[in-house]
Amino acid sequence: LVTFIGLRICASLGVFEIKKVNIPAVIPLCLSFCGFVVLTNYSLQYNTVGFYQLAKVLTTPCIVVIQSLFYSTTFSWPIKLSLLPICVGVALASNADTTTTTTGLIFAIAGVFVTSFYQIWVQTKQKELDLNPYQLLYYQAPISSVMLAAILPFLEPPFEPEGVFGSSWPSEAWGAVFGSALIAFVVNLSIFVVIGRTSPITYNVLGHFKLCTVIAGGFVIFGDPLNRAQGMGIVLTLIGVFTYTHLKLNEPKAPTKTAPLTAVTASPSKS
Repeated sequence: LVTFIGLRICASLGVFEIKKVNIPAVIPLCLSFCGFVVLTNYSLQYNTVGFYQLAKVLTTPCIVVIQSLFYSTTFSWPIKLSLLPICVGVALASNADTTTTTTGLIFAIAGVFVTSFYQIWVQTKQKELDLNPYQLLYYQAPISSVMLAAILPFLEPPFEPEGVFGSSWPSEAWGAVFGSALIAFVVNLSIFVVIGRTSPITYNVLGHFKLCTVIAGGFVIFGDPLNRAQGMGIVLTLIGVFTYTHLKLNEPKAPTKTAPLTAVTASPSKS
């Protein structure tokens, strides 16, 4: 909801122009967003943080498979090979308890597939509907909010003791919620902008790079413990990220289609 309000403000300031769109065409994206939110939260609830992070790593190869099979997207072998050290490196860098349960495993696998489709559709819907990231998110955010509000009572009864309205909230809690909502607005918009202007795989590579930067920064700045496996994982990830970036920057561009030149003959002037 805050994302939608933020986009309304952006539109009023002339950041983007609101375009009419066929709402049913946006519904699959909205449903996948709801699935992404619900399933990843349940995955975190029923799995350890380590297994949750490990499952997120699988999103990258899952996107490659889905785009190759269903969207006729081709990935060169060098690109595929550059993703291998990234995935292995992030798994090593996480280096936490990876125990799970049957229920947690189901939620984790479902979350990976739904998240993969969500990120793919963030890109394809922008092209299909001829919308920029702001315009597409302008429609996805409020529709997804209504969907989540409709299913929330079944997932987490709001008036139970641990529910949203089960007890009174102190002012600090309201401030934290508002701050989180503002951060969510920035995060949601960055997802649409990065994926729309690059690709879902590039967005994932950027996310893996961020994770390793956070771990390394914690070690350098705050003195957080860093074992050999984590250090090796960070190095592997950085090698993969730099290789992927180099390959993408040097990837041959698709030829630009130009309109054929037509000869123009001047009509004889009348004197």
